[in-house]
Amino acid sequence: MAEVTSAVAAVTRRPMSVEASIDQRHDALPPRSLAVAAFSTIVEWYDFTLYLYFATVLSRVFYGGGSGSLLLTLGGFAIAYLMRPLGAIFFGHIGDRRGRRHMLLISVALMTAAMLATALLPTRAAIGPAAGWLLLALRCVMGFSVGGEYTGVVAYLLEGARPRRRGLLASSASAASEVGGLLAVGVAAITVSLMSEAALESWGWRIPFLFGAALAGSVWIARSTMHESPDFRRQQDEESVPEVPLRHALANHRAGIARSFSISALGSITYYVGITYVPAFLTSVGKLAEREALWLSTIAAVAVILVTPFVGALSDRIGRKPVLVGLCVGSAALPITMFSLMASSASGQALAGAVILAMLAGAVSAVGASATAEQFPGEGRVTGLALGATMATAIFGGLTPYGAQWLIERTGWATAPGIMIALVALAVLPVMLTMCETAPR
Repeated sequence: MAEVTSAVAAVTRRPMSVEASIDQRHDALPPRSLAVAAFSTIVEWYDFTLYLYFATVLSRVFYGGGSGSLLLTLGGFAIAYLMRPLGAIFFGHIGDRRGRRHMLLISVALMTAAMLATALLPTRAAIGPAAGWLLLALRCVMGFSVGGEYTGVVAYLLEGARPRRRGLLASSASAASEVGGLLAVGVAAITVSLMSEAALESWGWRIPFLFGAALAGSVWIARSTMHESPDFRRQQDEESVPEVPLRHALANHRAGIARSFSISALGSITYYVGITYVPAFLTSVGKLAEREALWLSTIAAVAVILVTPFVGALSDRIGRKPVLVGLCVGSAALPITMFSLMASSASGQALAGAVILAMLAGAVSAVGASATAEQFPGEGRVTGLALGATMATAIFGGLTPYGAQWLIERTGWATAPGIMIALVALAVLPVMLTMCETAPR
């Protein structure tokens, strides 16, 4: 019984050295460095969204378009997603040992190379089945490099912002991710609408990936002008940079890892089931046409972009804990009803359900960006985020859309995805209620 009490106390205890590391740091970063970091998450979501939108085209170009080719293409997406935790730990080591700026430059350079190589890949018609294997290999490289992006950006923004604006600035990374997804939708739509199917399969599919490589290259150039994180410079001055960040995080930040895992679990399932899975749900269960479903999802994405900075600023004003508790309660109460609305054939009800779910998911991601990073002091922060937040994303993000569809097909319950979100919200609510406030006062 004493061991259980000690474990609970460790999870709910305030991360003691977080505020100290923030208070002892150098001045806040220049606005330009913060802006570059905040909006550079556009690239990763542009690529992953683009791949999904071009999945049917890529299945014909690289896998022959026969039976099972689309499944192979989507399988490549899933495998690449599972590479993210490995990339997060690898780049977390670089970020905690060599600096956040160094980490972010290497990760975006690898992303640029992967997208450019994808755009230049020979097709199945040119080299046979090897084309599909090369595409899969490049997706794995992309997933690995993306693993260090979001956690690195969030840590950089948290450490570089003025204390009372950390929630707002960290939330901008979440908003920029949605901008990347919308950009991919726009580029894909323009490319497809301006070309014949033959031209698209011959060479047109390369254009969006070339655009993505140019976008990633421009981000690398912009990041090269960024200053190093003030908190990492503090560690260098104090000679407190951990020798082995993974060992340091596991030895000193287990409670922070557990808390960040819980926060990210809620953020991941609300986002990946409440936003990214919704188009498939609307077409398979809601009986809407693909075009209508995509338009509803686009409107929902815009709603996320609009709500994100407001929630981030609110968490700066009243604290992370009350916002997270309120969103956790909302995640337990609302999703079942929203999925029930979307299952109806009425487009108005479907739109209302999709937008409310999207706003809920966007709000959790907005406050979760700063709240997860604040569970750790500067020493080992990026590695701690990799072990907590990124692992939760791999479990509750990468697998849950598949699980939601599987449950609907097995049970016939259109509300099954909402039940999944509600159960996770109820499971993590005790952590939200007992965690200490991390927003500076």
